[in-house]
Amino acid sequence: MIILNNVVLRRGTKVLLDSASVTLNPGEKVGLVGRNGAGKSTLFALLNGTLHEDGGDFSIPKQWRMAQVAQHMPETEDSATDFVVAGDTRLAEAREALAKAEALHAANPDDADAGMALGQAYSDIADAGEHDAVPRAQALIMGLGFKLHELDRPVNSFSGGWRMRLQLARALMCPSDLLLLDEPTNHLDLDALVWLEAWLQKYDGTMLVISHDREFLDAVTNVTVHIEQAKLTRYGGNYSKFEDMRALRMEQQQIAHERQQEKIAHLQKFIDRFKAKASKAKQAQSRVKALARMERVAPLLAEAEFTFSFKEPANLPNPMLSITDASFGYLQEDGSATTILSGVSRGVLAGQRIGILGANGQGKSTFVKTVAHDLPLVSGTVTEGKGLAIGYFAQQELDVLHETSNPLEHMVRLARELGSAAPAARTEQDLRGFLGSFNFSGDMVKQPVGTMSGGEKARLVLAMMVWQRPNLLLLDEPTNHLDLATREALAMALNEFEGTLMLVSHDRALLRTVCDEFWLVGRGEVRDFDGDLDDYQRYLLDESKRLREEAKQANAAEVAAAAPAPAKAVAPMASAAVTTTTASPVAASAPAAPAVDGRTQRQNDARERQRLAEQSRPLRKELASLDQRMAQANAEKSALEARLASALPPAEIAEAGKRLKQLGDEIEAMEERWLELSEALEALA
Repeated sequence: MIILNNVVLRRGTKVLLDSASVTLNPGEKVGLVGRNGAGKSTLFALLNGTLHEDGGDFSIPKQWRMAQVAQHMPETEDSATDFVVAGDTRLAEAREALAKAEALHAANPDDADAGMALGQAYSDIADAGEHDAVPRAQALIMGLGFKLHELDRPVNSFSGGWRMRLQLARALMCPSDLLLLDEPTNHLDLDALVWLEAWLQKYDGTMLVISHDREFLDAVTNVTVHIEQAKLTRYGGNYSKFEDMRALRMEQQQIAHERQQEKIAHLQKFIDRFKAKASKAKQAQSRVKALARMERVAPLLAEAEFTFSFKEPANLPNPMLSITDASFGYLQEDGSATTILSGVSRGVLAGQRIGILGANGQGKSTFVKTVAHDLPLVSGTVTEGKGLAIGYFAQQELDVLHETSNPLEHMVRLARELGSAAPAARTEQDLRGFLGSFNFSGDMVKQPVGTMSGGEKARLVLAMMVWQRPNLLLLDEPTNHLDLATREALAMALNEFEGTLMLVSHDRALLRTVCDEFWLVGRGEVRDFDGDLDDYQRYLLDESKRLREEAKQANAAEVAAAAPAPAKAVAPMASAAVTTTTASPVAASAPAAPAVDGRTQRQNDARERQRLAEQSRPLRKELASLDQRMAQANAEKSALEARLASALPPAEIAEAGKRLKQLGDEIEAMEERWLELSEALEALA
């Protein structure tokens, strides 16, 4: 178990933990919560050995293997698959030990110890999962939203967010007793988040996770540790239960404090009244001692909550937007347009609160960026209502912020741009006061944006949006860097906002709280989604299954195309009548065939059966051969494993280990080919 006993942790001169104690048991799934800056990441640094306690006692089992997501951006030419496989530290150690054992045995082939070491190395690498490492890694990669054709792409060809997903997959690949996850959902869309929840629910080690997504914490944790006022408080239960228990605890503490204050006042009143009277002096003195011995109940010192609100819009045009036969996409470097969504015709009315859903890469951000004028419209029209004022929160805050400018400079620039449309007060002192309401006080108003945390940048974007007094809010993943308290403040502000809202978010709690309807972006179109978020999660699972089936069918088609041609050619269809489209699973269509009589139809059916039989015959023959070879290989493998379990001369152990590894590779290759052939036969059938 993990034990912290009166631990003191400092970062510079700031004390983050002061005499903090907590015990975490093996197998517990722990959510670590607290305000930004409370010390959550610092506690992780203690657990992973980066920091050491400044006081108290800290212990963690020495034999535990630890996994965590590296925070640096990977720069490597390795393929995505190889990069994630390398995260399996146990396998990497086994591979290194095997290479050393092989080199030692090659240099000393008659050395008994070298032979024993080689045999043990082969056994260890098999136990470490060498035979299925690549499929395990690829399952993780695709679960986190990558496509089949991206498995072999170099890591450094992906954008930053996708590379951080690969870092997450690499951490999950590592066999671990303790898994540390610091904001694992920040770079995930809802489809990948749902998959991650399912994976973590099956993880059987001890897990600590820092997250500001309450539904994610509810789904994957069963213990909550709260950092508050430099102390650690353990609560049994997920985040929702923690909130209920903490509220009750705070209420009880406040009641106990008030009762004690009443008792203290009563004792003090008696002391003040009778301390000068000789007849009562002894009684007064006993009450002075009682007062001194009393263990004081601290008053409730709740952390200051951050709140804000949007100003009432100056006007509400209706409709806000009218989109007619529009295509959305982006321009390539050569000036050509890549279309992602086409034929979009939608209307956005005053007061609508729209959640925009869709799997990763389907065009949600492209749609929002185009409406916000960040991307040009590929074709069609978007007509804006008179007086439309857009407040835009970009997924990457630096899309709307200047890295070298400070918050005050941003506000001064914004006030000048808005001119008469801005609020009346535009003096520097007014702007400082406004920024202070968003927790930018003192010297922070002069701090360059490039040196700020993600949460501070997000608060600055919110401040700029509020100042603009918008009537249409376009929010693209606004909660990525917000803590739970600020997310609550955003939800409250959005619920009170009187304009129109269009929201892209993987924060299900926010979507449930503020959206009345949903649009689904996918398969090249934007349409209404009839259902709630639970229905959408089921849709995502079905969509993932559909994509896997399409990949299987494409693979089966490739195998079938490589099969021997039939003896008789099929009568060709008129090429001019064939129409190809990428939007339909049907690749081609032909004119309706003329009616035929029953005899001719039976002859056609017979010829078709013969053609299919001729195509499938070599596939069935190869499949039968594979079945026989796999049975032989598995029998030999079982026999070798039994031999290695008994006492053998070193040379025989080495040879048996080599053959065992060779058999494992052969069986894996045969199993893959068996699946390909089976799918090809299924497609023909």
